[in-house]
Amino acid sequence: MTAFSAFCRRNCLYLAWFVCVVAVAGSLYLSEVLHYEPCKLCWFQRIFMYPQLFLLGIATYRADKRIIPYVLPLSLIGGSISIYHYAEQKIPALSKVIPCTIGVPCNKDYLNWFGFITIPLLALIAFALISILLWTGRKEEPVE
Repeated sequence: MTAFSAFCRRNCLYLAWFVCVVAVAGSLYLSEVLHYEPCKLCWFQRIFMYPQLFLLGIATYRADKRIIPYVLPLSLIGGSISIYHYAEQKIPALSKVIPCTIGVPCNKDYLNWFGFITIPLLALIAFALISILLWTGRKEEPVE
C-alpha cells in the first residue's frame, strides 16, 4: 500500500467532506451570487449532494466510518444523474428524449470552459471523488 492510498484511506471522511463542502459552496455561488437558475436535473443533483454535507460532517466529527454504506449510494445516484445531464448538454438528440418543460432547459450551458467543462461535469467530478474516497475508506486499516 502506498503512502498516498494509506493517507486517503485514513482520512477518507475528511477528504470526502471537503469535496462536498466545495461542491455545495460552488453550487450556491453559481445560483445565489451569479444568479444562474438551476434546471430540473441540477435540482436532482443538489438533492443528492446537499445531505452528504451534513452526513459526512457529522461522521467526520465523530470519526465514524459506519456512515459510508449510507452515503455512498447518494454519491453514485447523484453521479449517474450528472452523467446523463452532461450527455444531454453535449449530445443534442438527448435533450429531445426527456425535455425540460418548466424553467431553464437542462441542455443550457451557463459555463463552458475549454469546450467541455460544464456545471454537470463539475458535479460529476465531485460525486466521483466522494465515491472513490468513500470506497477506499470503507475497509478497516490493516494492523501493522
